Amino acid sequence: MSGAEWGLAASVFLACSVEAVEALTIVMALGTTRSWSSALSGVGAAAVALAAIVAALGPALSALPIGVLRVVVGGLLLIFGLQWLRKAILRAAGLKALKSEQEEFEEQRRAAEVAVRGGAGLDGYSFVLSFKGVLLEGLEVVFIVLTFGANQHRVGLAAIAAGVAVLLVILLGVAARAPLARVPENSMKFAVGVMLTSFGMFWGGEGAGASWPGSDAALLVIVPAVLALSVATVAALRRGARPAQATASLPEATASPLAEQAAREVAVDRNLLTVEQSAVDRA
Repeated sequence: MSGAEWGLAASVFLACSVEAVEALTIVMALGTTRSWSSALSGVGAAAVALAAIVAALGPALSALPIGVLRVVVGGLLLIFGLQWLRKAILRAAGLKALKSEQEEFEEQRRAAEVAVRGGAGLDGYSFVLSFKGVLLEGLEVVFIVLTFGANQHRVGLAAIAAGVAVLLVILLGVAARAPLARVPENSMKFAVGVMLTSFGMFWGGEGAGASWPGSDAALLVIVPAVLALSVATVAALRRGARPAQATASLPEATASPLAEQAAREVAVDRNLLTVEQSAVDRA
């Protein structure tokens, strides 16, 4: 496979692994607390709905001209990628709570315990929440597979990478019989944010008529550049957070912590937009 295809497979695998871990946590909390049969029925119904969505959207995306497809895909990947990267940067800088599957599992379990139980038969609560959780996480998986795969005309490769990721997460969950709390989910989301943003800039630029130096080899520059700026942004936010916390602890401090966090989040957004603009300018 080419370097771009390896990048496609790795990006899809990481992104789909994260979504699968989150869906697994919801299903396990409902299954262990209320009803495995109802929770798994919700999973099955969501899988059928996702299959129908893929059958409807797949041919439609493939029918688009390649230029239009790359602009659309590039724009969508930038939207999703910048959202993932922004949250990952804030978490790495200590300005947003780290994602914990164990905490999410306990929260879902407590909610399931206090929810009203029906009579014998299908447990509506478990079915609906499992269906909703798997459908929402699955929609992101479908989006990633279709956008990456259709743009490179390698939907099969993207689907295989996604299938391997989901199957691996399920096997690990069955073996552990617990949420996959040890999976480095926050680091994986950081990596996925970098990859989605980089591919979004690359394909969006190509669709708009830009000619990247070295063609696909330009990704070997874009990805490290986005990663380097993201890491630099985390370091800058950490340095800025320490004086702000020290000032806020003084009696005479009047600055609002919420205002300070909002200002830092604006700085993150500006830095990410700077990367996108500079990459387009170089093209």
